[in-house]
Formats: sequence, C-alpha cells, structure tokens
Amino acid sequence: MMTAIAARVTESAQPPTTGALAGEDVALIKLAATLGRELGEYRPAIYWADTAASALLGWGALAALILVPGLGGAATAALAIVAVLALYRLGSFIHEISHMKDDSVPGYRLGWNLVAGIPLMIPSFMYEGVHNLHHARNRYGTVRDPEYMALALKPKLSVPLFVAVAALGPIGLLIRWGIMAPLSLLKPVRDQVRARFSALSINPDFRRDPPAGPAAARWTLMEVATSAFVIAVLTGVATGVIPLRAFAIWLAVLSTTMVLNQVRTLAAHLWENDGKVMSITAQFLDSVNVPPPALLPELWAPVGLRYHALHHLLPSVPYHALPAAHRRLLAELPADNAYHGGNHPSLTGVIARLWASAGTARA
Repeated sequence: MMTAIAARVTESAQPPTTGALAGEDVALIKLAATLGRELGEYRPAIYWADTAASALLGWGALAALILVPGLGGAATAALAIVAVLALYRLGSFIHEISHMKDDSVPGYRLGWNLVAGIPLMIPSFMYEGVHNLHHARNRYGTVRDPEYMALALKPKLSVPLFVAVAALGPIGLLIRWGIMAPLSLLKPVRDQVRARFSALSINPDFRRDPPAGPAAARWTLMEVATSAFVIAVLTGVATGVIPLRAFAIWLAVLSTTMVLNQVRTLAAHLWENDGKVMSITAQFLDSVNVPPPALLPELWAPVGLRYHALHHLLPSVPYHALPAAHRRLLAELPADNAYHGGNHPSLTGVIARLWASAGTARA
C-alpha cells in the first residue's frame, strides 16, 4: 500500500521517470548536493568550545546538587534543569562523532569520551558504525535499520512505552558495563554482548557485527575504560565511599536526559514507513525539521538535531552549518518543493500526529 509519505512525495515533487533520480525531487537533491560540498567543513574551535561549555555547566551543576548542602527548592530545581540540559547537550555530540572522519576535529573523539562518553556510560563506539547504517540508502525504515520502529503503525501503547523504557536506561548501562563487560572475557558471552548490547539502537531485532580494523582496538579500549569506571563507582557505593544520595542524584539526572532524548526521538521521524525501501526524498519527508522561529528546539533537540530531516539530506555537514543550509534551501526552492514538507512548527504537533496515527494500521 502507498504510505502517507509516498503520497506527499507524489504531490510535491516532479521526479524523472528513469535514471538514478527516478522518484526523487530533483531540485532538492541537486541543491542539497551543492550545499554538502560548500558547507562540509568542520570548525574545531566550535566543537571544543561548545563541548567544554556543556561539560562545565553540566558537571558543575551536578556537583553543586551533590555537594552543596541546604539548597532551597528553587535553587535545587534550577541546578537540576541546568545539569540535565547541559549534560543532554554534551551527550548529543556522540551523533556528530558518528559522522566525523578522524581528522575532521583532531583529538575530539578522545576528549569527548573522557568528559562525556565514559562518565555518561555511552562511549562513542556504541554509536559509531551503528548510526551510519540508519543513513544507508537501502536500510532506512526497513527491518535492517537499527534506529527505526514504525511507531505510527503500532498500537498506541507503544508510544508511551517507548518513552518510559528510557527512564531505566542508566540501570541497563550499569548492568552492561558492571556485569556484562567483565563476563564478556568469555568468548561466547562476548559474542552475544557485542551483537545485542553494544549499540545505541531502538530496533530490538538489530544485531551488530563485530568490529574490525582500527575500530576494534578503539572499541576494546573504550569498553575497558567504561567498565572500570562503572565498577569503581559501584564499589564506591557498596563501601560507602560514594554516598548513596550522590549516586541516586547522578542516576536521576542521567535518567532524565535519556527520557528527554527519547521524547526528542519521537519527533525525529514520522515513523510511517511500512518496511519498504524508500527514496531519498521519501526518507526526508519521513524525517522532521523543527526550524526557527521556535526557540525551545535548541534545548530539546540540541547540536543540530532540530534539523533532523535536513541532516538526512546532508549527513556529512557539521551541526554548526545546518542553519545556513536550511536558510539557503528555503530561499532557493519554490514553495511547492518537497523541502517545505519536512518542516514542522513544534514538538507537540509532531507527537500529536504520531499519536493520532498509532493504532490505526498494522505494521
């Protein structure tokens, strides 16, 4: 059956009937390719400054919550909000790392893992080599996509459950690094852990291939470091060196960032594909931009994630260049171009659409 996405493509695009661009909005694809060449340069100073500021704000606010006694309700709430939003932004840079070449921002992968990946329990190898599959032309929206669930075609209960499960994320990560990692010294266990529990994915059927080449050495190093960190934390809590209150605050802040990210994920796509291979234009229209003038998306979809549909057109363009790309596309494409169909005014509108669609069809 024709999905709503395919219908919108048919209405908004004037595709050729043959050739590599058959079924595509040609004007959109060609302009996107031009912008990809013009705006693809990474600016290391932006990455380091943004990451440092997010880390200082996030970890500083968390430390204040834990260490400063006698905080009033308003001060506690303010520090909690700062800690959650700053650490959420800090963690979101894992998305940028998954698209970077090693020399794009020299040393950035190591620096980010030290200040974010390890203490947040999401080392970058959990996303590198996984997220890229989501962008593969013949994988997006299919059963082989690690980051796709046709939520719009599932029962309505799937939507709140999708968010609720994220609240348990820190517990799952403690188990992954504190128990599974040491047990994976045994090869049969290691094979299962690497295949099923070593990817930040939402497709429960996804199984990861083992690492190869330089990625294998990085994987091992990051896994050992994260496991050692988690075991040290758990040991500190068990022996009383780390107060239970401090441990609980750390977990609560991490849990809240994961729930926020899961809500953001609900609005990253329309989740309407029924498993068929999609054109690039259809993939774009199944994805979501929440562009200016809205201001709140900078908080709930940081580091360029508010331009998620545009990112699917320009996956190699760094986050700091996406606003300029968006403005160019708006200015140079006609009003009936498919690009305008990927722009949505608000998070609530996208989720309301998802809720209305869920339970009305079978995946």
